[in-house]
Parts: sequence; structure tokens; C-alpha cells
Amino acid sequence: MKKNGYTKILLNKALEIIKEIDAKALVLITPSFEGEIPEVEVPIILVGKDFDISDERVKKIPLPLSLGIKNVVNLISAFLVENNIISNGETFLYITPNTLGIRTVKRNIATTKGFFEEAQTVLQRLLEIAVELSLEGKEGYPVGTIFVVGDTKNVLKYSHQIVPNPFRGHKLNVLDKNIKGVIKEFATLDGAFIISNTGRIVAAGRYLDVDPKKLDVHLPPGLGSRHLAAAAISKKTKATAITLSESGVIRVFKNGEIILEYNPRMRY
Repeated sequence: MKKNGYTKILLNKALEIIKEIDAKALVLITPSFEGEIPEVEVPIILVGKDFDISDERVKKIPLPLSLGIKNVVNLISAFLVENNIISNGETFLYITPNTLGIRTVKRNIATTKGFFEEAQTVLQRLLEIAVELSLEGKEGYPVGTIFVVGDTKNVLKYSHQIVPNPFRGHKLNVLDKNIKGVIKEFATLDGAFIISNTGRIVAAGRYLDVDPKKLDVHLPPGLGSRHLAAAAISKKTKATAITLSESGVIRVFKNGEIILEYNPRMRY
């Protein structure tokens, strides 16, 4: 039987289960969706990229499925909480082309609507790489780094090289499927990666010349200089900054604030 056939069967089963467990949402995780949207009393979330559906009952999230089902479901938990669709301790159903799952939200992921509004291809790709670095590190060792995306001219203006730029003269792009290994190799350098809106890696090993105090940047206690610098550059410029701490936590900054805080090593 084709995978589309499984999706329909699982969807029918999910409709039976929703009322039994008092689920608050139905999430369809699939590269594409064909067929009619079912009549159901809870919100429906479509996760993927290729949807030609116009239905007020449906919310669409273009998360990259290459993140893996565990990470996608975790981020969906964040989206549902962020949009007041579900609360801590409540449950939602999710369907992939060949699985049906039930998830109870156990913890809130610190996020704002800004993260999902910023969900663009380059940011998604960097999030995917950050998740892999969080789980695998480099040769088994934890890695901490910063990715600064967009408004490249101003980011370069407010930063300087602290090591020779390994990407100078090259036209490498984060959207290239073969680039992950290169990024992982240079993630151990001090400083930040500077990446254009189109995904070109402009520089690595870049020190961010921004003063969080002068910019009135305030972060939760316990976050160090890497996070302050990322927050500050996102406030000084129009860039988005992604940090990966050595503890594995990924944070996304926009306008000087954390719009996503996520640890791939945890279950949410």
C-alpha cells in the first residue's frame, strides 16, 4: 500500500481517538497533503512545504522535515503553546505518512511568534545544522557557536576578524547539501559565522563589536558573552542570530530578544 494510503487510514483512526483522549489539536506532518481536510472540532496544523490549501481551520508551518520527527514534534509543541492552542499538560495527535503519535506537552519551550514568522529556508537549514551539532558535536565533543544571518553589510560593519577568514574568496552556501561538514569543521573557531540572506557564508571567526549594555540588552541570568553578543547584534542590525551553547541549547535572537530556546536533547 502506498504511503498516502497509510496517511488516510491513520487520519481516520486519529479522528476516532481525538475525543477519547480530549486532544486539543491534530498535526499532519507530511511533505505534501492531498485530499479533503477532515471535519474535526480541534485546530489542524499542517507541517511541511508543499500545500495548496486555503482553509481557515488550517494553520501551516514550513518546518524542514529533515530535522527528524522528534525535533519537528518538539517545535510543534512550541508553536501550539505560543499560539495558545495548547497548554502545559494537554495533548495533541500527530500523523506522519506511516505513524500516528500522541504527545502531551510537558514543558514550555521559550519562544515567540517571531520565530515562526522568520521561518525561511536559510534559517531552517541553519537550525537543522545546529540540531546536529547539539546532538553529535564535533568528533563527539560539544561545540558552541554563533550564526548571524542577514543584513550582512551592517553586521560586517559592527564586527572584525579574530582569525583569518576561511571563507574569503569562496562562494559556499549553507543550502548546499554537502556544506554541513565544512560548517561543523569551522564551528570550533572563536567568533561568529556571518551568513547572507541567500545563505552564502561570508565569514567565520568574526568578533561582534557590539556593547549589550549600551544597547540595553537584558537576558535571563546564566547566559554568557556569546548570547549577549548574539542578542546585541540582532538589536543593532536587522540580522537574526542563532547560538548553540556547549550544553546543546539552541537560541534564536531577533531585535535583541530570544524568540526560540530549544534543547534537542530534551523531550518536550
